[in-house]
Amino acid sequence: MSDVGLTSIEDLRAMAPIEAGTLGHHTVLDTPSARVVVLAFESGHLMKEHRAPRPLLLQALDGHLRITADDRTVDLRPGGLLYLPASMTHAVEAVQPSRLCLTLLSG
Repeated sequence: MSDVGLTSIEDLRAMAPIEAGTLGHHTVLDTPSARVVVLAFESGHLMKEHRAPRPLLLQALDGHLRITADDRTVDLRPGGLLYLPASMTHAVEAVQPSRLCLTLLSG
């Protein structure tokens, strides 16, 4: 998708089923100013330390996620929001089956 006008997505969760044995990775919006990806985690899945080249907004759509970054651990649940600056090393653990809305912002 591109920045051509108003874009509406009715249900991000429906676009990202949680499947056993795999990390779901679903790009739901891709524009010059932001890229939105929904990650679908089964309980216990650990995304090891990594970094993104752009600033991130992380929002739990459901479940319970544990984010470790900058020598801190944050429990992220629906309604919570976490901002990470570009290139900050972080890890994500699914405490419960969860879907994470990840927005990569333009730098």
